Amino acid sequence: MNYSSYIALIPLLPLAGFALLGLFGRKYFKQSSGIIGTLLLLVSTGLALYTAYQYFFVNGKVDGVYQSITAIKYTWLSFSGNVSIDMGIILDPISVMMLVVVTFVSLMVHIFSLGYMKGEERFATYYAFLALFTFSMLGLVVSTNLFQVYMFWELVGVSSYLLIGFYYDRPSAVAASKKAFVVTRFADLGFLVGILILAYYGKSLDIKTLVENINSTELANITTASFFGISALTWGLTMVFIGGAGKSAMFPLHIWLPDAMEGPTPVSALIHAATMVVAGVYLVARLFPLFTLTQSTLNIVTFVGLISAFLAAIIACTQTDIKRVLAYSTMSQIGYMMFALGVSGYTGEAELGYTASMFHLFTHAFFKSLLFLGAGAVIHLVHSNEMKDMGGLRKYMPVTHITFLIACLAIAGIPPFAGFFSKEEILLAAYHSNKIVYAFALFTSGLTAFYMFRLYFSIFWKAKGPSMLVEAHSPSPLERDWGEAEGPISMKLPLIILGACTVIAGFIPFGKYVTSDGIPLESHFDLVFSIAPVAFGIGGILLAMWIYKKESERPSRISTALGGLYKTAYHKFYIDEIYMFITKKIIFNLVGRPAAWIDRNIVDGAMNGIAWTTGKFSAMIKGIQSGRVQGYALFFFGGIIVLAMIFLYLWK
Repeated sequence: MNYSSYIALIPLLPLAGFALLGLFGRKYFKQSSGIIGTLLLLVSTGLALYTAYQYFFVNGKVDGVYQSITAIKYTWLSFSGNVSIDMGIILDPISVMMLVVVTFVSLMVHIFSLGYMKGEERFATYYAFLALFTFSMLGLVVSTNLFQVYMFWELVGVSSYLLIGFYYDRPSAVAASKKAFVVTRFADLGFLVGILILAYYGKSLDIKTLVENINSTELANITTASFFGISALTWGLTMVFIGGAGKSAMFPLHIWLPDAMEGPTPVSALIHAATMVVAGVYLVARLFPLFTLTQSTLNIVTFVGLISAFLAAIIACTQTDIKRVLAYSTMSQIGYMMFALGVSGYTGEAELGYTASMFHLFTHAFFKSLLFLGAGAVIHLVHSNEMKDMGGLRKYMPVTHITFLIACLAIAGIPPFAGFFSKEEILLAAYHSNKIVYAFALFTSGLTAFYMFRLYFSIFWKAKGPSMLVEAHSPSPLERDWGEAEGPISMKLPLIILGACTVIAGFIPFGKYVTSDGIPLESHFDLVFSIAPVAFGIGGILLAMWIYKKESERPSRISTALGGLYKTAYHKFYIDEIYMFITKKIIFNLVGRPAAWIDRNIVDGAMNGIAWTTGKFSAMIKGIQSGRVQGYALFFFGGIIVLAMIFLYLWK
C-alpha cells in the first residue's frame, strides 16, 4: 500500500491549524477556533487509526516480522559521504503506536478545552499553540533521521514553553516556562553531542542506516575509540539519554515538571502526562538496538529510572496541590518505563522489558490524561488546586468521580484495569533481571496506590459536605443535584471515552504488535506472580482510606510523627534549593561575577582607554586643520625645506 498518499496529512493538518489560527484566529475565528482545531485533529486521528489498522493488520508484517517502512524520504541537506539530513516518515510498531497515542490524546484535550477554556481572551491562540505542539510531537515520532528528530525535539520544547507560559500575566507561569526551557536546553546539549558522536562513527544520520552500520561494519571502531577509558559508543548513547532524561523529567533533571503545572490543566494532560514527557522513553526505544550493545549505558537507564520512580512517589505522598501530585506521579511512571527498558534484552523472552515499557507508555497515556482532565474538571468547579478546598465532591461530580476512580485503580495496578497488565509485565521483567530493582519497584507500586487514593479520598470523600467553594461557584441547586456543575458535555465526553479506554486497553495482546525486533512476543499472565503487586496496591489503598476518607487528625499526627522525613519529602528533598545554591552561590559568584568584572574593567576598560587616547590625540592635532590657506602654505613650504635638508644630509 502507498502510505505516502495520506500519511503526511497526519502531522500537516495540525500544522495547518497552527498557521490558520495563529495568523487569523483572533481576528476572524475568535469563536470558532476551538471547533476548527478540533475538527482538524479529528481527521488527523482518523488517519492515524487507519494507518495503524493498515500497518498491524494488513501489510506491516512480512514473514511473521513487522517491518520498518520508510513511507516518505526527502534529502534536505547532504554532507560528505552518506551523511545527510533527511526529512521523512518512518512506520514501525512504536512510531505507529505513538501516532495513535499523540493524536487521540490531543483530540481528547481539544474537545475538553472547548468547555474548560470557554471565554478565554486568547482562545484562538491557545488552540494554535496546541496545534503546534501536536505537529511537533507527531514530527518527532515519525522522524527517519536523527537530526530530524533533534529539530522536532527542539520545536516540542518551544511549543511546551508557549503553553506553560500561556498565562503570561502571571509571574509564576512566566518563571515556570523559563525554567522548563532552560533545564531542557541543557539536557538537549547532551543530546546534540550524542548525535554528533554516533553520526561520526556510524557514518550516517539516518536511523536505520546508523543502527545497521554500528551493529556491523563500524562496531569495532566505535567500541575501541575511547575517552577517559569509556568507549565512544557509551559516551554517545549516554549523551543521548541525557537529552531524553531532561525531556522526560528524570532525576536529577526533573525540577521543571512540577512548576510546569502553571499552564492550563488540559495542557498538562497533553504535554506533561501522555506525550512530551514520554519522548525520552521513545528516544531510548528508537535507538534500543544500540543501547543493548553497551550494558553500562543500560545500567544508567535502569538506575536513573528507578531512582526517579521511587523519589517521585515519596514526594507525591506529601504534596497538597492536586496537579503537583499528578506531576510527580507522571515522573514516577516514566521512571517505570525507563527502568523497564534498562532491564530488557533485545530478542526473545529477554525483550519483555521493552514490550512492557511500550505497553505502559500506551496505557499510561489513557489513565494519566484522564486523571489530569478529571483534576481540571475539579479545579474548574472549585477554582482551587489545593486539597484543603475540596472534599465530598462525588455527588456533585458523578461523571468525574467515577472516571477518576477508574484511573486511580488503573495506576494503582488493580485488575482488570489497564495499568495492572502493563505494570505487571514491567515488574515481571525486573524480577527476572534484577531482584533489587524488582524490590524497589514493588514498594513503589504500593506508594503509588497510596498517594493516588490519598488524592481520590481528599477530593471526593473526606468532608461530610461540599466545600464552601463548591457552594459559591455552583450556579443553582438544580445543577448541584444533577452534576451539571462539573461542566458541559464537551468536558464530560473525553472523561467517559478515556475511562472506557482505561478499562479495555489492558486486554490488548500488546506483545503481538510491539516488540524490539518486530517478532511478536507471547507473554503469559502469571497469577501467582500477581499476588504481591496486587497486595501492595490494595494495602496502599486501604491505608489511604483509613487516613483520608473521613475528616480526622490522623494526617497531621502522622506528618508530625515523621518529623524531618516528612518535611524533607514535602520540600522535594530540597533539590530545587540545591540547584539554586549551585547557580547563585557558585556559578554566579565564582564564574559570573569574575566574568562580569573582566568584561566591565578589562574588556570595556580597554575599549574605553583606546577611545580616550584617540580623543586626546585628536584634540592635540586638531589645530593643524585650521581651515586657513596661509597656514597650509606654511606647512607645505616647511615640509619642503625639511625634506631638502634631509636630502642634502644624505647626499653628503
